[in-house]
Amino acid sequence: MKKLVSTLTKLLIAGEVGLALIIDYLLLLTAAAMFAKRKTPPRPDKPSTRFVIMVPAHNEERLLPQLLDSLSQIDYPHDLYAVHVVADNCSDRTAELGRAGGAIVHERVNTELRGKGYALEWLLQQIWERGDAHDAVVILDADSVVSPNFLRVMDARMSRGERVIQAYYAVREPENARSAGIRAVALTVLHYLRPQGRMVLGGSTGLKGNGMVFAADILREHRWTASLTEDIEYHMELIRAGERAMFAPDAVVWAEMPDSLKSSQTQNERWERGRMEMIKTYVPGLLGEGLRQRNFLLLDAAVEQLIPPFSVVAGLSGAAMLASLLLRSRQAIALATAIITGQVIYIFSGLALARAPITVYKALLFAPAFMAWKLVLYGKLLLGIKPQGWVRTSRNE
Repeated sequence: MKKLVSTLTKLLIAGEVGLALIIDYLLLLTAAAMFAKRKTPPRPDKPSTRFVIMVPAHNEERLLPQLLDSLSQIDYPHDLYAVHVVADNCSDRTAELGRAGGAIVHERVNTELRGKGYALEWLLQQIWERGDAHDAVVILDADSVVSPNFLRVMDARMSRGERVIQAYYAVREPENARSAGIRAVALTVLHYLRPQGRMVLGGSTGLKGNGMVFAADILREHRWTASLTEDIEYHMELIRAGERAMFAPDAVVWAEMPDSLKSSQTQNERWERGRMEMIKTYVPGLLGEGLRQRNFLLLDAAVEQLIPPFSVVAGLSGAAMLASLLLRSRQAIALATAIITGQVIYIFSGLALARAPITVYKALLFAPAFMAWKLVLYGKLLLGIKPQGWVRTSRNE
């Protein structure tokens, strides 16, 4: 019996060491984020960047008008930006309401090549064929609204040579549902804290699928993809080509999140399935090249994909603590305590840096249920129980 306990304890400590390495890396990004700039220096002269804003929309008659209203009130010369909406396989009034909101609407019907990636590929081609002059392309989801300074911040950054920029992608109205609130916690550290840390350390912020800005020539040189996680794949291609995605923390895009865990399941399954595919396709090469070159940019891009969702890490940490107590191992208990303490520091530091509202802090009470749900979902994907193809995320009523 003692031998069995000793073996189990050694296995447990080995697992805890793996978790500790993940937390140490997140704490490194946390410490670096403390020194990151929160504001983009204003451009000294008049804005001049001509933007094309691309909005993929599939049956978005409820939310698209809110985005177009947000864009119409943006603090930027209206003759320097145009909004293009692709009404992709729509069966509602998306196209009609898009035109009423002042957008240039392109209607696409293709029931075989379905999904955001295909819609964006097609829309880009339509814009190029029109020949409209532009210096940069913005990609926004139809369920979003943007901060009034969005284009001014992007113009200032473009004017100083930045070619790929990611806005702060945040949760809209996190107080409306517990699931939205806990997603706000997760996305605050993922979309704000980590990018801020990477900017200080010389990494690339990554692309989050919404609130992305590209110099026009970037999209001509590197074709947009149509994979399940086209933003991650595109970022990997840019990293390999020597491009670095910069973070604009003061340009914000708020997106609606599903108001229940059930409604967000297809979205999470799609994200995790796509991320697993990216790990197999890109991570070995990035790690090898990064180690050879001693290049933090490449190594960080690889490590980011290897880190499991934080809810999974937190759930495993709790399980490790329970196992440590059952095995009565002081070393394992101490290590588990340190791991959990590191996670608390990471979460609360991210919320504080992003100046999250009190409702987001309250959502942490829902964390145990969210972690259990995420562990089950992740387990299914690891066992190969996964959706086939693109499935639209359910919208709130």
